[in-house]
Amino acid sequence: MAAMSERHLGPASAALREALGGLGDRWSLLVVEALLAEPRRFSDLARDLGGIAPNVLSERLKRLEREGVVSATPYSSRPLRLAYDLTPEGRELAGAIRLLADWGARRSGQAPSLRHRTCGTALEARWYCPTCSRAVEEPETDDLRFV
Repeated sequence: MAAMSERHLGPASAALREALGGLGDRWSLLVVEALLAEPRRFSDLARDLGGIAPNVLSERLKRLEREGVVSATPYSSRPLRLAYDLTPEGRELAGAIRLLADWGARRSGQAPSLRHRTCGTALEARWYCPTCSRAVEEPETDDLRFV
Protein backbone atom coordinates (compact mmCIF):
# COMPACT_ATOMS: atom_id res chain seq x y z
CA MET A 1 0.00 0.00 0.00
CA ALA A 2 1.41 3.39 -0.96
CA ALA A 3 2.13 5.90 1.76
CA MET A 4 -0.38 8.68 2.15
CA SER A 5 0.93 11.90 0.61
CA GLU A 6 1.46 14.86 2.88
CA ARG A 7 -1.28 16.85 1.19
CA HIS A 8 -3.82 14.28 2.42
CA LEU A 9 -2.74 14.63 6.02
CA GLY A 10 -4.81 16.93 8.18
CA PRO A 11 -3.60 19.92 10.16
CA ALA A 12 -3.22 17.79 13.29
CA SER A 13 -0.78 15.50 11.46
CA ALA A 14 1.19 18.49 10.20
CA ALA A 15 1.29 19.94 13.72
CA LEU A 16 2.43 16.61 15.15
CA ARG A 17 5.11 16.33 12.48
CA GLU A 18 6.35 19.81 13.47
CA ALA A 19 6.50 18.84 17.16
CA LEU A 20 8.31 15.60 16.42
CA GLY A 21 10.80 17.41 14.20
CA GLY A 22 12.39 18.95 17.28
CA LEU A 23 11.51 16.37 19.91
CA GLY A 24 10.87 13.14 18.08
CA ASP A 25 13.53 10.97 19.59
CA ARG A 26 13.61 9.08 22.85
CA TRP A 27 16.39 11.07 24.52
CA SER A 28 15.01 14.54 23.83
CA LEU A 29 11.77 13.84 25.68
CA LEU A 30 13.66 12.25 28.55
CA VAL A 31 15.94 15.31 28.80
CA VAL A 32 12.90 17.60 28.92
CA GLU A 33 11.29 15.40 31.57
CA ALA A 34 14.49 15.49 33.66
CA LEU A 35 14.47 19.29 33.54
CA LEU A 36 10.85 19.71 34.64
CA ALA A 37 11.72 19.83 38.35
CA GLU A 38 14.75 22.14 38.27
CA PRO A 39 17.75 23.29 36.24
CA ARG A 40 20.41 20.59 35.93
CA ARG A 41 24.08 20.36 35.12
CA PHE A 42 25.36 18.17 32.30
CA SER A 43 26.87 15.64 34.72
CA ASP A 44 23.58 15.38 36.64
CA LEU A 45 21.65 14.76 33.43
CA ALA A 46 24.15 12.16 32.23
CA ARG A 47 23.96 10.32 35.56
CA ASP A 48 20.18 10.46 35.91
CA LEU A 49 19.41 9.56 32.29
CA GLY A 50 21.54 6.41 32.61
CA GLY A 51 22.64 4.92 29.32
CA ILE A 52 22.94 8.09 27.27
CA ALA A 53 26.36 8.64 25.74
CA PRO A 54 27.91 12.04 26.53
CA ASN A 55 28.10 12.98 22.85
CA VAL A 56 24.41 12.12 22.38
CA LEU A 57 23.41 14.16 25.45
CA SER A 58 25.49 17.10 24.24
CA GLU A 59 23.88 16.97 20.79
CA ARG A 60 20.37 16.71 22.22
CA LEU A 61 20.93 19.67 24.55
CA LYS A 62 22.26 21.78 21.68
CA ARG A 63 19.31 20.85 19.48
CA LEU A 64 16.78 21.55 22.25
CA GLU A 65 18.47 24.91 22.78
CA ARG A 66 18.21 25.71 19.04
CA GLU A 67 14.52 24.70 19.16
CA GLY A 68 13.93 27.17 22.02
CA VAL A 69 12.98 24.42 24.48
CA VAL A 70 16.10 24.55 26.70
CA SER A 71 18.32 27.42 27.81
CA ALA A 72 21.94 27.06 28.91
CA THR A 73 23.45 29.32 31.57
CA PRO A 74 27.16 29.28 32.48
CA TYR A 75 27.93 28.51 36.11
CA SER A 76 31.71 28.31 35.58
CA SER A 77 33.86 30.13 33.04
CA ARG A 78 37.08 28.10 33.43
CA PRO A 79 36.36 25.55 32.27
CA LEU A 80 33.09 26.61 30.72
CA ARG A 81 30.30 24.63 32.35
CA LEU A 82 26.60 25.09 31.79
CA ALA A 83 23.39 24.55 33.72
CA TYR A 84 20.36 23.66 31.62
CA ASP A 85 16.79 24.73 32.23
CA LEU A 86 13.53 24.66 30.32
CA THR A 87 12.33 27.82 28.64
CA PRO A 88 8.67 28.79 29.06
CA GLU A 89 8.04 27.04 25.74
CA GLY A 90 9.79 23.94 27.06
CA ARG A 91 7.66 24.00 30.23
CA GLU A 92 4.57 23.84 28.03
CA LEU A 93 5.58 20.25 27.22
CA ALA A 94 4.99 19.11 30.82
CA GLY A 95 1.36 18.12 30.21
CA ALA A 96 2.16 16.20 27.03
CA ILE A 97 5.05 14.37 28.70
CA ARG A 98 2.88 13.44 31.68
CA LEU A 99 0.20 12.11 29.32
CA LEU A 100 2.74 10.01 27.43
CA ALA A 101 4.22 8.69 30.68
CA ASP A 102 0.76 7.82 32.00
CA TRP A 103 -0.11 6.06 28.75
CA GLY A 104 3.15 4.09 28.92
CA ALA A 105 2.54 3.19 32.57
CA ARG A 106 -0.94 1.87 31.82
CA ARG A 107 0.30 -0.16 28.83
CA SER A 108 3.21 -1.70 30.69
CA GLY A 109 1.35 -2.29 33.93
CA GLN A 110 4.63 -1.49 35.68
CA ALA A 111 3.72 1.86 37.21
CA PRO A 112 0.54 3.27 38.67
CA SER A 113 -1.36 5.91 36.73
CA LEU A 114 -1.26 9.54 37.82
CA ARG A 115 -3.45 10.17 40.86
CA HIS A 116 -4.95 13.22 42.52
CA ARG A 117 -2.93 13.85 45.69
CA THR A 118 -5.99 14.99 47.70
CA CYS A 119 -8.32 12.03 47.14
CA GLY A 120 -6.24 9.37 45.36
CA THR A 121 -8.47 9.10 42.29
CA ALA A 122 -6.78 8.28 38.96
CA LEU A 123 -6.61 11.41 36.81
CA GLU A 124 -8.18 11.74 33.37
CA ALA A 125 -7.06 14.19 30.70
CA ARG A 126 -9.79 16.13 28.95
CA TRP A 127 -9.99 18.90 26.41
CA TYR A 128 -11.70 21.96 27.87
CA CYS A 129 -13.38 24.86 26.09
CA PRO A 130 -13.06 28.04 28.18
CA THR A 131 -15.74 29.82 26.14
CA CYS A 132 -18.37 27.13 26.75
CA SER A 133 -17.00 26.38 30.26
CA ARG A 134 -17.19 22.64 29.69
CA ALA A 135 -15.18 19.59 28.74
CA VAL A 136 -15.22 18.66 25.05
CA GLU A 137 -16.37 15.05 24.74
CA GLU A 138 -14.81 12.50 22.38
CA PRO A 139 -17.52 12.59 19.66
CA GLU A 140 -16.95 16.34 19.33
CA THR A 141 -13.25 15.93 18.65
CA ASP A 142 -13.96 14.90 15.05
CA ASP A 143 -14.86 18.55 14.47
CA LEU A 144 -11.72 19.98 16.09
CA ARG A 145 -9.55 22.02 13.77
CA PHE A 146 -6.56 24.31 13.84
CA VAL A 147 -7.44 27.91 12.99
